[in-house]
Amino acid sequence: MSVPAAATAGRASDDLIFYVNGKRIVEKNAEPEQTLLPYLRKILRLTGTKYGCGGGGCGACTVMISRYEPVTKKIVHYSANACLIPICLLHGSAVITVEGIGNTETRIHPVQERIAKSHGSQCGFCTPGMVMSIYSLLRNQMEPTSDEMMEALAGNLCRCTGYRPIIDCCKTFCKESSCCQNKVYGDCCLNQKDYLSSPSNERKICTALFSAEEFQPLDPTQELIFPPELIKMAEDQTPQTLVYHGERTAWISPVNLNELLELKAKHPQAPLVVGNTAVGLDMKFKGVFHPLIISPTRILDLYVVERTEDGLILGAACSLTAVKNILTDAVSKLPAEKTKIFSALLQQLKTLGGQQIRNVASFGGNIINRSSTSDINPILAVSNCILIVASQGRLRQVPFSDLFADGLGNNTLQPEEILVSVKIPHSRKGEFVAAFRQAPRRENALPIVTAGMRVVFEEDGNIIRDFRICYGGVGFTTVAAKQTCQALIGRPWDGQMLDEACRAVLQEIILPSSAPGGKVEYRRTLIVSFIFKFYLEVLQSLKIMYPTQYPDIPENYASALESFHTKMPQSMQKYQDVETGQLPQDPVGRPIMHQAGTKHATGEAIYCDDIRAVDEELFLALVTSSKPHAKILSIDPSEALKVSGVVDIVSVQDVPATNEFYNYDVPDIVFAREKVTCVGQIVCAVVADSDVHAKQAAAKVKIQYELQEPVILTIEEAIEHNSFFEPQRKLERGNVDEAFKVVDHVLEGEIHVGGQEHFYMETQSILAVPTGEDKEMNLFVSTQHPAFVQEMVASCLGISGNRIMCHVKRIGGAFGGKLLKTSILSCVAAVAAKKTGHAVRCVLDRSTDMLITGGRHPTIGKYKVGFMSDGRIMALDINLYMNGGCTTDDSVLVSEIMLLKLNHSYKIPNIRACARACKTNMPANTAFRGFGFPQGGLITEAWITCVAARCGLLPEQIREINMYKETGQTAYKQELKPENLLRCWDECMEKSMYHTRKEAVNKFNKENYWKKKGIAIIPMTFPVGFGLRSLGQGAALVHLYTDGSVLLTYGGVEMGQGLHTKMIQVASRELKMPMSNIHFCETSTQTVPNACASVGSMGTDVNGMAVKDACQTLRKHLEPIIRQNPKGTWKEWAKEAFEQSINLSAIGYFRGYEAYMDWEKGEGHPFEYFVFGAACTEVEIDCLTGDHKNVKTDIVMDIGCSINPAMDIGQIEGAFVQGLGLYTTEELKYSPEGVLYTRGPDQYKIPAVCDIPEQISVSLLASSQNPTAIYSSKGLGEAALFLGSSVFFAIWDAVAAARKERGLSADFVLNSPLTPERVRMACDDQFTEMIPKDEKSKSTVSWDISL
Repeated sequence: MSVPAAATAGRASDDLIFYVNGKRIVEKNAEPEQTLLPYLRKILRLTGTKYGCGGGGCGACTVMISRYEPVTKKIVHYSANACLIPICLLHGSAVITVEGIGNTETRIHPVQERIAKSHGSQCGFCTPGMVMSIYSLLRNQMEPTSDEMMEALAGNLCRCTGYRPIIDCCKTFCKESSCCQNKVYGDCCLNQKDYLSSPSNERKICTALFSAEEFQPLDPTQELIFPPELIKMAEDQTPQTLVYHGERTAWISPVNLNELLELKAKHPQAPLVVGNTAVGLDMKFKGVFHPLIISPTRILDLYVVERTEDGLILGAACSLTAVKNILTDAVSKLPAEKTKIFSALLQQLKTLGGQQIRNVASFGGNIINRSSTSDINPILAVSNCILIVASQGRLRQVPFSDLFADGLGNNTLQPEEILVSVKIPHSRKGEFVAAFRQAPRRENALPIVTAGMRVVFEEDGNIIRDFRICYGGVGFTTVAAKQTCQALIGRPWDGQMLDEACRAVLQEIILPSSAPGGKVEYRRTLIVSFIFKFYLEVLQSLKIMYPTQYPDIPENYASALESFHTKMPQSMQKYQDVETGQLPQDPVGRPIMHQAGTKHATGEAIYCDDIRAVDEELFLALVTSSKPHAKILSIDPSEALKVSGVVDIVSVQDVPATNEFYNYDVPDIVFAREKVTCVGQIVCAVVADSDVHAKQAAAKVKIQYELQEPVILTIEEAIEHNSFFEPQRKLERGNVDEAFKVVDHVLEGEIHVGGQEHFYMETQSILAVPTGEDKEMNLFVSTQHPAFVQEMVASCLGISGNRIMCHVKRIGGAFGGKLLKTSILSCVAAVAAKKTGHAVRCVLDRSTDMLITGGRHPTIGKYKVGFMSDGRIMALDINLYMNGGCTTDDSVLVSEIMLLKLNHSYKIPNIRACARACKTNMPANTAFRGFGFPQGGLITEAWITCVAARCGLLPEQIREINMYKETGQTAYKQELKPENLLRCWDECMEKSMYHTRKEAVNKFNKENYWKKKGIAIIPMTFPVGFGLRSLGQGAALVHLYTDGSVLLTYGGVEMGQGLHTKMIQVASRELKMPMSNIHFCETSTQTVPNACASVGSMGTDVNGMAVKDACQTLRKHLEPIIRQNPKGTWKEWAKEAFEQSINLSAIGYFRGYEAYMDWEKGEGHPFEYFVFGAACTEVEIDCLTGDHKNVKTDIVMDIGCSINPAMDIGQIEGAFVQGLGLYTTEELKYSPEGVLYTRGPDQYKIPAVCDIPEQISVSLLASSQNPTAIYSSKGLGEAALFLGSSVFFAIWDAVAAARKERGLSADFVLNSPLTPERVRMACDDQFTEMIPKDEKSKSTVSWDISL
């Protein structure tokens, strides 16, 4: 008899009873392995709740769960991640999803209304999760504080908006003033003068993007009531043990402690699940299987909260949120002397996971998991806490520190024992406790290193009686520095003790160079930096307690004790109003809400995987290579085919026609044929009746390899092996060699720019549906380029393109990542659909998506710059190397664009630049927002910063000296008029009060040794165009129906940039028709053939011209009718036109801008116009940890005449924050074998709400015209991403200040991304000097490699 069968012998599955959106759900066959997310989406068809990561890291699947607590007689509401909650945990609960709070058919909720009207939704995929996080908070707190609101949002990620408009929505619910409260520089948002009024002063400057007066009030009486049945169930005095049988696993929920202990005695290996935030992740991502799961969530003994004379006793099943609230209450009521341990715990709990995780994760689970990176275990271990554990017939107390006695994480507890509660003592006089952590991101991120420290002094003195230090992140579990602390007992708390403590702890806690997690020298530095922080903290406390006995800590050290905390950001947006005479009904130039914004907020917007299941549809899971370069010896699918529900395996043998697509010499490949050239290459795919079965089977496919040489992973290795894609591009102007002979100085160096993952919120998604007739197939795809999908699938299947119909309703973000890779995945799905004759759905999980799709190209720039002593740059010789991966994809094109945009705002008379795309054994990198410019631009600004240091000038001075001042030619001989570049620069200087703030920064830096501020202002010149006319064509189709409504169709794809909204604005103006009369259904190859990709900031330019042309043609058809009846309605005009046999349909077309580039001559006109901008950012860094906070950013952008200021400002802010991520937080890590480590939000950190500047202002340059584009606008989707580099160079400025004070060289280079590790290690000091340094050699085996 199996374990689950033995445990539940004779018991059928119980009914699982819960409510969803007020509807009673009775699940008679509850599957223990099923979480709430697929249940909502696949069973209940509530698709508003989205899949973003599957691991509780992004918040896209946030729902609200409500429970009745019979002890307190209260209903509690909390947000939770549906992707983690097993449905078996929901017995007796009420779940509210985004559909349950409002919809467009009945009534939308104020949260939904405000986030839409505040422009807080772009692609819309994260919006339902955002809505539910805010809603859950409001159900508990009708007027939350700004801190509570920021805490509620910390567990939600957005890749589009940059968070500012979402925060604007939240402010409307908060009780505090939304004023910035900034008096430091006298630039409070309420009294800023208008620096951006137009020269003619004809059109006023607006600062409001929406009107809060329009919002409906929050009315709690309108919410769904908690089901009375669930109250009766909770108060039932005779609860029953619940048992659920699944396909592989059984679930038991006992009702009392004795029953739990009996179960644990019989099944000691069965895990206990309360929140499923640890066990669930292991099962989902590590393949851990548990035949039996025990859930003790109904056992009241595990929720005890007891306040004793000595401290607190907290039940092991208490959620982290409950613990946080209990500790907060205790700290507010007890003397500070007693609550030092509580305060230290609170500090860690505030940033441990997101709110959704803390709401469900149990206190005891976090402890027993013994994770190396636990935030709370180090504090509990140093604080004399006691674990109360039980087994059958036995209750005992275990010192908390015993859990980690051997340093290996082995369980001191017996397998049959469970943790019942934890005793946390009060602190006492003479005792000091502190917690420290440093993470890749300040919130919702696992720490790199965490620490708990406690010291007790002899009475009324500073002689150490007891000293304890524990670390997380430096071993397999929490590690205690026992020997170090023991040796220091009896010593006074002074500088000598500090020095000995640091040196001793480095001897005791050994972190090998190959330690998992990497960052070894940085982690060693944090070990001692935290001790120093604790030393200062205690010293300051001693001074306060005994003012006459102890000296003050140095005044310039005081800021070292201040941690960075997240504040609700304040913002300002400025744009020019429409012309005075513009008709009120003309929407162009007005901040119109996204046409699908409300549907995003209600969950009614349909994405690819929201499409209802097709009859007998199958699911596809990929089998990918585990080797970077190898010959395939055999593929054995036999075990996979035995898995229940598996239908077939598809591979290269099943491809009817084209498997290799040759755009360049090296083909892009659908299925691997005979060999693999990177980890993550598609070898075959499993098709099954469910995604669960498909993934289970895919893991069982066995592939045998024969390793091949060479394995080339890095750019350096590619250079060594001369491994490059052809063609290589070169650009030369002037006489570089002669210029180097006459300059005053020559500077040589190199800078590395890391890659970036697209991290679109909606992963790659395809639904291939054969029609069963004439080889036709409908493809529903999340792609930026439907025509390319059609072309590749048709070629792959060996049929003509007119049999393949590709449909795109909308996509949940793309950023360049849904082009070629999506087309290849569409081929895989189409082959499977053709082979099986069934519809096939392929939706990648986040891990697979990140593993196989590639991203932004890691780049190295090797430069030689010649310049004069006054800062004039005379010559540049630069080689750019990009890691292209194993196939060409867009790498050659990206290298060309990088080269053309390299020197952007600077006139360099003599330049020689070469760009090479390296061929490596990595997944092919691809297009990404900015298309090479973010890497090339950063390299340029880096060497400019180095030139400034060599000249003894500020980087801003070098930038001004070398900026284009008058009309001139670029390196490729295209005319550039820099008037608006200079206007943006000057206005950004003035608006940001750069010079005043620079002085304030210098003053701060003189007064603070361990904290430094930096400020930087960066110009930007971004050429817009495709370089080839044929790539910029556009077509549109406009139908007028006899009821007066219009259907608009064109080839562009909506992915968050607001393209459909802008096109409806264009149609509204041209037809002189209300926007409400115009509808856009979908982008389809059936209606607009051969459309170009929605890329390169050109969506509005290309499609806008086509829509304008179509609408003008249609209006021309109707002019005679309208003249006859000028006061008629559109319905009347349409009917009359129909009766007169006038065509009510019109086609529009735009040929594209004239563009060319002759690479042989090194000249051309590849771009149509330039977008200009400037950004000034101020930051503050912690020199001891490398952490930083973004204080203030001012952006000025020239985007011509904005068609929709709300959309355009949203694009600027979103791109800026994505750039901030590229340059500071987003770090890709690979194993020495080429395996991507960072495969989800737990490891890869895109910016969160805590990362955006505390103040941010965006101003659109007034009175700017662009006569070549639609309505004088400019395409701006990509440009502002580079302005995120202002954060990078502000940090560089702060590091330079720290280095100068320490007497270190001003000649240094910082690589991107500027992570806390790089910042800390650049600020050399006595602590970095004392750590052991690892010698780099070929024999050294490191945990990771840098690409």
